[in-house]
Amino acid sequence: MTGVQAPGRRFFMNIVSCALAVTTAGVLTTSTAQADDPGLALAQRVYDRADGQDATSSVTMSLTEEGRSPRVRSMVLYRLSGEGGEVSTLIRFTEPADIAGTGLLTLDAADGESNQWIYLPAMQRVRRVDSNRKGGRFVNSDYYFEDLRDRKPTMDTHRLIGQETIDGVACDVLESVPVEAGNSVYLRRVSWIDRVSLLPLRVDFFEKDAEQPSKRLEVVVRDQVQGYWTVMDSTLSDLRSGHRTRLVVERIAYDRGLPARLFSSKALEDERGEKEFRP
Repeated sequence: MTGVQAPGRRFFMNIVSCALAVTTAGVLTTSTAQADDPGLALAQRVYDRADGQDATSSVTMSLTEEGRSPRVRSMVLYRLSGEGGEVSTLIRFTEPADIAGTGLLTLDAADGESNQWIYLPAMQRVRRVDSNRKGGRFVNSDYYFEDLRDRKPTMDTHRLIGQETIDGVACDVLESVPVEAGNSVYLRRVSWIDRVSLLPLRVDFFEKDAEQPSKRLEVVVRDQVQGYWTVMDSTLSDLRSGHRTRLVVERIAYDRGLPARLFSSKALEDERGEKEFRP
């Protein structure tokens, strides 16, 4: 469960896992803006990083808090990138029994608008996720619903604030602040971007306090799969409570030719329609 955006949902899918239809004038405007803004240029490069037309992954999620044994869950994630810049994502939990069948469908339009629906087997119905529920925790993990949505680079202002190394890897440090305060639960995000893979190796999230991060994402293992840089092991920590969510990719495959019908409310409600595509 690859967002954290320059990072955001796109990064979330790369954790567990834009074709742009624009006018020539739009391309020239964007190129000029990036030439004058190295922060935006880097954010766009991270967003446009090659990650396949689609991806399917099998992921283990471990929830850990002090004094309690880890709660382990298994899930399958599907992602399809459209020709016009839209992105569709389906997450399905398979284990344990009390959460098996639960699913989340996210449809991100090219203009940045996101819509989400969740399926809860106990209720036997699909329910739309309130678009204002950005800070709601997804299945009691440290990921918010916002973290699972696509976030276009132009939705934030970006500033290069330094260069540092993480475990010997040279990184550019990028600060991202929402253009509109109301469209994110975060006041700002600071990302350490690996210059080679363009993967964020660490992301600090700031909510109510712009000086002290509330959450931190750290990449433990990354690898190239089918030529695409992929986060294989990562941990998202709540720095206030000590609660942690670890995601480990067990299997992943890119460019399998996933059909668009997989990303529908019908497929969300009836998992038989997606079982044949599981890795």
